Amino acid sequence: MFLLREACERDEEAILGLAEHLNTLNLPPERAFIRGLLQRSMTSFAGAPDFDPRRQFLFVLEDPEGAVVGTSMVHAQHGTLDEPHVFFRVIKEERYASIPTGDGLGHRDVHMVHTMLHLGHTYNGPSELGGLVLHPGLRRHPGRLGRLLSLGRLVFVASARSWFRDRMLAELLPPLYEGPEGKTRSPLWDALGSRFTGLSYDQADRLSMRNKDFIWRLFPSLPVHASLLPEGVISIIGQVGPSSAGAERLLRSVGFEYAGRVDPFDGGPHYEAATEQITIVRDSRTCRPIAGEPDTDAPPCIVAIASHDAPHFRAVWTRARMAEAAQPGVYPELVVPPEALARLGALSGAGQATLGTGCRLLAAPRH
Repeated sequence: MFLLREACERDEEAILGLAEHLNTLNLPPERAFIRGLLQRSMTSFAGAPDFDPRRQFLFVLEDPEGAVVGTSMVHAQHGTLDEPHVFFRVIKEERYASIPTGDGLGHRDVHMVHTMLHLGHTYNGPSELGGLVLHPGLRRHPGRLGRLLSLGRLVFVASARSWFRDRMLAELLPPLYEGPEGKTRSPLWDALGSRFTGLSYDQADRLSMRNKDFIWRLFPSLPVHASLLPEGVISIIGQVGPSSAGAERLLRSVGFEYAGRVDPFDGGPHYEAATEQITIVRDSRTCRPIAGEPDTDAPPCIVAIASHDAPHFRAVWTRARMAEAAQPGVYPELVVPPEALARLGALSGAGQATLGTGCRLLAAPRH
């Protein structure tokens, strides 16, 4: 059974190996970066109950043998005084004129709708679902590993609601292409961003992981008329690329919608939702665990344990059955297979469900 849990210091080599294998911008194969990310994440999980915009939470997916095969993140706030959240607002602007015809006998109506890109930024942005990485050999796995990596972190949000903002952001990749030497290229960046910064897409994206100030300083402050860009560039603004199509469907299914904003690097769409209205957050329930076999028709769901002490969060995808509480003020019972409770560390030697002090078990409905 696969386990989603918070990343810890011993995961450094495994995460670095995963990063070297995939070589993505979300998880660069740089030891110093990964070590810093791990330290910030461990500090974030162990933090005080007060909100801190600097918190970053890194999760790892562990296979049944204990190997790390995926990662995902949540940022407490995307857009701070040190690192603003920068974006393009996509606005449609209409123009109309009645133009005399060349023969002098009448007029013709001209109605145009132009796409305008307005550069914007905020120092007080939403929480963000960060990059998700899954080993390519495990994609389309029957265990719904992508869903556990993506949705499991939202159960954590539900368990630590005061640590997150009232809105949640997810940035999706648009259609991209591979350039010389295998470098990722963006049509929008090639036509717009590179002309104002002198940087390649790869260089700019890597720089932005540490400093986004150059965007605000070098990009045009006035609205950009997308109509002046090549036709192939206009068509990808706000579009979801093939690699993000599954993520878009999953996000929509839990309440995210296109926010009318895009990434200034590549035109990838921003999806947002009110945190309390994300179905996983809204419908997560605190339960009393019961070790047992649910009915064969019991739906699969995410079952997680959140704790004040390390380990702070663990989650699995399993069948479970919830029984409503017999009286008000009492948590409902959740019948969970013993192997799932064992994977969560919530099964005693006598085969009984057990939760440590300061722990609570949460169940998120099927999605």
